[in-house]
Parts: sequence; C-alpha cells; structure tokens
Amino acid sequence: MCVRANPTAGLPALWMLLMMVGAWPAAAQQPVDLELVLAIDISGSVDEEEAALQREGYVAALTNPRVVAAMGGGPFGAIAVTYVEWAGEDYQRMVVPWTLIGTGEQAASFAQQIEAAPFASARWTSLSGAIDYSATLFDGNGFEGVRQVIDISGDGVNNRGRPPDLARDQAVEQGITINGLPILNDRPNPWGGAAPVDLDRYYEENVIGGPGAFYIAARDFDAFASAILAKLIREIAGLGNGSG
Repeated sequence: MCVRANPTAGLPALWMLLMMVGAWPAAAQQPVDLELVLAIDISGSVDEEEAALQREGYVAALTNPRVVAAMGGGPFGAIAVTYVEWAGEDYQRMVVPWTLIGTGEQAASFAQQIEAAPFASARWTSLSGAIDYSATLFDGNGFEGVRQVIDISGDGVNNRGRPPDLARDQAVEQGITINGLPILNDRPNPWGGAAPVDLDRYYEENVIGGPGAFYIAARDFDAFASAILAKLIREIAGLGNGSG
C-alpha cells in the first residue's frame, strides 16, 4: 500500500511554534531612574589644562556624596551614565560606556575610567553634532530610564554642522531633555577666533530643550567643578526649568 505524506500535516504545530517565538519577550532592559549622557567639549578652543579641569570636575562631582545619594535615591535606586567627548561634526568619542551607578563604589569605578582615558582634541565646535550623536546612544543601551537627558558642556558656539536648535528640536521630539553648561571663557581660542559673547544666552536659545530643561553657567574653567556639581545634583533629582 502506498502511503502519501500530507505536506500540511505539521503546519498547525509549526504555526504554534512561530506564535510562541513571536510572543517571547525581548531581552529585558535594566530599569533606572535616569539615562544620562555627559557630553563634554574638547575642541581646539579647550587646551589640555582646561580639558583636565573639566575631567577633574566630573570626577569630583560624580564621587561627591550628595551626587551619589541622588543617583541611588530614586525609585529604582540607580541611574545609567555614559561619558562622551566631542569637537567637530565628525568627532564624537564615547570615553566611558553606559554604566549603572547607584553606589559609591560604582561611581568611583566610573570616575576612574574618566581619569585613565587618554586625552585627544580636534578642531571646530559642533554642538549639533554632539546632540545628534548623543541622541542615538539611548537605543539599545540595555537600560530603560524614566527620563533621558543629554548634559552638554562647552565654551563656544556652533561653527560646524547644522544649526544646533534643529538638532535640539529633533532630540526633544524623541522625548530627550537637553541641559547645558556653558563655560564663559573670555580668552580668544588658540586658532585665532574671538571669545564668544553671551554664551549663556546662546545655550538658552539654541541648545537646551525638553521637559525641565535648564542650564548652569560656569564663569570660567576654574569654576567648572562647582558648576557641574550643582548641575548634576539638580539634573539627577529631576529639578529643572530655566537658568542657574
């Protein structure tokens, strides 16, 4: 007797298997109170000494007990942070990858990586490039934050790439808040350009945006450490709106 196999006999089982695979949850992301990109200007207007002052400011702020308490004090008990340095429209570098911070030990480890990273600089200042790059870092980073924030600091106006307000508006449409730390450096930059005038107003009008957005200005690089400390406490706590 000839027995012919039914080519469709296994389809119901196969269909059920495919349905189960499709319904299988995606890889879980770590819930956090905040996803924070620290984006720091290392363009040609920032010399090596000033760049060191910026890094030292972040290291001191991130390990400050008040900041550590803020990072671990939310409902999820931690935030996710990455540290980026930027210059022209084609120069952005993730110095420290996304890291969970909710304890003093985790904060110290993150700070040590900032300290240990080699310094590099590049010409031009592209705030728009920094914003565009930073906005891409949230997808697939392994974390799911209540808020997504880009904290951008710099001592000059945009001179490469598209206008920064366009980059800001696009990021805000994605649900990202951008806060600023303009450094009011009054010396001409090494490439011969004049020092920017009213940089704090420029940041307010062209850089910051989104729910609770704010900026805190540092009067110079020497004042950077105290400014970033105040800014991080305010940022992590979710307080915002306006200037400081």
